[in-house]
Amino acid sequence: MNTRSSNGEAPLRVGLIGYGVAGSFFHAPLVHAVSGLSLDVIVTSDPDRRRSAAEAYPGARTVPDADALFADADRLDLVVVASPNRTHVELAERALRAGLPVVVDKPLAGTAAEAESLAALAAERGLLLSVFQNRRWDGDFLTVRALLAEGTLGTVHRFESRFERWRPRLKGGWRESGDPLELGGLLYDLGSHVVDQAVSLFGPVTSVYAEADVRRAGAGADDDTFLALTHRSGVRSHLWVSALAAQLGPRFRVLGDRAGYVKYGLDPQEDQLRSGRRPEQGARWGAEEESAWGTLGSTERTEPVPTRDGEYPAYYAAVAEALRTGGKPPVGADEAAEVLRVLEAARVSAAEGRVVRLG
Repeated sequence: MNTRSSNGEAPLRVGLIGYGVAGSFFHAPLVHAVSGLSLDVIVTSDPDRRRSAAEAYPGARTVPDADALFADADRLDLVVVASPNRTHVELAERALRAGLPVVVDKPLAGTAAEAESLAALAAERGLLLSVFQNRRWDGDFLTVRALLAEGTLGTVHRFESRFERWRPRLKGGWRESGDPLELGGLLYDLGSHVVDQAVSLFGPVTSVYAEADVRRAGAGADDDTFLALTHRSGVRSHLWVSALAAQLGPRFRVLGDRAGYVKYGLDPQEDQLRSGRRPEQGARWGAEEESAWGTLGSTERTEPVPTRDGEYPAYYAAVAEALRTGGKPPVGADEAAEVLRVLEAARVSAAEGRVVRLG
């Protein structure tokens, strides 16, 4: 929207690096939708994407590379890194050394050590560093969090989460590459989401067991992966991510000693954004059809639970608030490092066929 914030202050100027799937479908429209943020410059080397970006956001400049963005660093208040995974650490570090707060698409880095190094640099410079874990603002996840807060489920002992798709044919690109420098594969892609959600709900992980397989011919990275986590709280999380699920399991199954919650289907916000819909001030967003609501109860009796509306724009609203007040970001680099420790352990577990213990 590129309007002034609710208190009349000039909008914070945002530079976006990357205009592929992440940049064009998620970051650009969400930044544009938040009052108090202005999408000022978009970096993409692809001519077609530059034309598309210019048409969608005529108030923003388009430049071919990050060097052009950093040359005008004093014109910006925030940099968003939505480029391929292998570039996240380098670009985040460049932004911080240029004196710019930064949002990085997940995963922040390839290792927890790299994430901790970036966090230390941000702290040293007094700059915001946040990770775009947008699935914390999925409507179904917000519903699970509310049920836990209300105590409706009782004491939870098992959390099951699936992010499954049916994509038997390869799409190509770095996400399916077997080059470890690319950080491709589902473990670091969708796995970043499901692990972040589990840790956000149930706390630190003490042990990890994982199976990571390459099922599709020609794929170079894992496309069918399972993780079993034991949390310090005693909860066990079983997490599935797959590109080859011909029949989809429940998105969530949460079992407690009073009741269970089962929910099928993905949050609608990604499909809404991909179809060209955009969040607008005052308009309802992220609502799910009643037919997709989850159910709560036991084998004796269940009832539907209205799914809370999804809130992806709330992430960037929280970033804007943190920048203006000096408060904590909505997702910190320390939280990203915790998730990366689990992902690193999962990689070792899958390769060596053993349980990996964490501190």
